[in-house]
Amino acid sequence: MRCLLIEDDPDTSRYICNGLGAAGFQMETAATGAEGLRLAQGGGWDAIVLDRLLPGNVDGLGILTELRRRNDATPVLILSALSALDDRIKGLRVGGDDYLTKPFALDELQARLAALVRRSTTQERRAVLSVGDLRLDLTSRTAERAGQPIALQPRELHLLEFLIRHRDQVVTRAMLIESVWNYRFDPQTKVIDVMVSRLRQKVDRGFDKPLIHTVRGIGYTIRD
Repeated sequence: MRCLLIEDDPDTSRYICNGLGAAGFQMETAATGAEGLRLAQGGGWDAIVLDRLLPGNVDGLGILTELRRRNDATPVLILSALSALDDRIKGLRVGGDDYLTKPFALDELQARLAALVRRSTTQERRAVLSVGDLRLDLTSRTAERAGQPIALQPRELHLLEFLIRHRDQVVTRAMLIESVWNYRFDPQTKVIDVMVSRLRQKVDRGFDKPLIHTVRGIGYTIRD
């Protein structure tokens, strides 16, 4: 597995490379934002570990934003000393797949990175997303739970796809507005709440275990 590490601290970079290299990753490193962006755009990576604070004119979020603008779906784990909730949300909002704060345990970094690579490989191979007994087939654009088909409108299906791709993470209203509705501003309506409520009725009604949850004051999450 080829992994690009974009990290400016040499001690941290060496520590990560030694640990991930021993776990089977083929590592390559970049110490500046510009160099990291150049290598990331070269493609062929199974995963990218990205520090948020980098020297130069390009920071970690700038790299991530550019990759997602180019429809590059390479799994990206953000590694940062910025641990505030707003910082974590911002990193996930611009396209990060996971966010790990410094200081960190190398075992946890390895486990999270392996999970991202495994999830990405599985999704590419099968084009089927799942949470518990809920399945979403991206090829046929159909959904079912426990074998029972769920009739979804196109926007509901897009919303469900976004939630599942971010399973076990909290997605904010702002993330949904930008990614599902393609708005660059908050229209100040109840459209998000209404749509999530409608989707929850279709996905969870009649089942003992709900999958879609509201995180009060922040947004929503889907988890088994």
